[in-house]
Amino acid sequence: MPFLSVSSVRCQKFFCALLCITAVFLLFSTSSARAQTFGAESFTLDNGLKVVVIPNHRAPVVSHMLWYKTGAADEPRGKSGIAHFLEHLLFTGTKNIPPDEFSKIVKSHGGQDNAFTAQDYTGYFQNIAVEKLPLVMAMEADRMKNLVLSEELVTRERQVILEERSQRTDNIPAARLGEAVSSALFVNHPYSIPVIGWRHEMEGLSREDALDFYRRHYRPANAILIVAGDITAERLKKLANRYYGHLTNPPQTRQLQRVWPAPAPLEADKRITLRDATVQSPVYQRHYRAPAGSEALEILSDILGEGTTSRLYRALVVEQKVATSAGSSYNAVQRGLSRFALYAVPAPDSDIETVEKALLDEIRKLMSGGITDAELTESKNRLIDSADYARDSLQYPAQVFGRALTAGFDLDYVEYWTERIENISAQDVMEAAQSVFGNGQASVSGILLPAEE
Repeated sequence: MPFLSVSSVRCQKFFCALLCITAVFLLFSTSSARAQTFGAESFTLDNGLKVVVIPNHRAPVVSHMLWYKTGAADEPRGKSGIAHFLEHLLFTGTKNIPPDEFSKIVKSHGGQDNAFTAQDYTGYFQNIAVEKLPLVMAMEADRMKNLVLSEELVTRERQVILEERSQRTDNIPAARLGEAVSSALFVNHPYSIPVIGWRHEMEGLSREDALDFYRRHYRPANAILIVAGDITAERLKKLANRYYGHLTNPPQTRQLQRVWPAPAPLEADKRITLRDATVQSPVYQRHYRAPAGSEALEILSDILGEGTTSRLYRALVVEQKVATSAGSSYNAVQRGLSRFALYAVPAPDSDIETVEKALLDEIRKLMSGGITDAELTESKNRLIDSADYARDSLQYPAQVFGRALTAGFDLDYVEYWTERIENISAQDVMEAAQSVFGNGQASVSGILLPAEE
């Protein structure tokens, strides 16, 4: 069950692919000292723009991505949704590109483009033939500096994001439950606020709010340019200097730092129940706070609840037959605190209490008996094989590096992840499990039920 922050309606197809990347992203997380996975190189322009090139010469195409180290977690209080709103507005025109023409230009040259917003980042990309790379670099650099917003377009796009919230959150009980769980799990932390924003605050977002956020965060020193595909570092450096090198950072942003409040202590278990007439199947979820960047927790989640051979699926679905689905998830790549989540969907002749007990019994078995050498070896092989498959993709590696770098990790975190996985011991996994499930760690349970008759 993925717990992925989502962005704009213009990105639906893109994020369907990213649901697959949630699994692929278990792929990457750390360092050591052997062969690189992707052979990425990086350099930094004089204006602070970090540039990463990921060579892939299988076809004469590139994926050009500009990532900003700003997302929903960086929004001013009372302005939730402004990061995602601004993502929409960046397609409405600049001093040099007429309103709503950006994507049309990319498409006319045989490319595709889109954008996405999450808690830690906002990103824009174009997939296009390598000979068109200078064109999209010029266009992307232009809208970093020359955005033009009219009240008419702001009003139109505000209505678009409000409708997006209606379709993808307000009308979907599971999404509303997810918001409530996150609010309880990350009290006092920006992750408690949904990426899309709270409706009552979205309704008040203005042109000036968008421009203030744009001027503060959309600048070269706060951005990462990633180009994957048929390009070399030498060639990309020349192009990056030509098209991005002239951009400057506003003087008032020189001392800005990315500081978020710490989450309040989670001192007691919480239980949140949401009932809705549209719910067909009940769902049980249990969420724990967890540290980011843990390969041991990635392996733990793989063994415990990812796939039909996992412990939770075998026990609850295959053997006990009390659930139709069961599993876990963990996202290692977060700038702030992450979460470890467990879930189960009761079988037709079962109920929430039964699957909850069965799930917690499996956690107790894990904590008392540990994992086997065979489970550890098989999990490592699965994850490392997935990393090998990812090399063949054009855009997945760029996504992985972008998420890692905007979360504060470095290139080695991605490049040498497989070595870190290889070096994890069973003791490491159990110590990580203890940090999440042991010592009376509090959790937040989310329960989705049909409306009472």
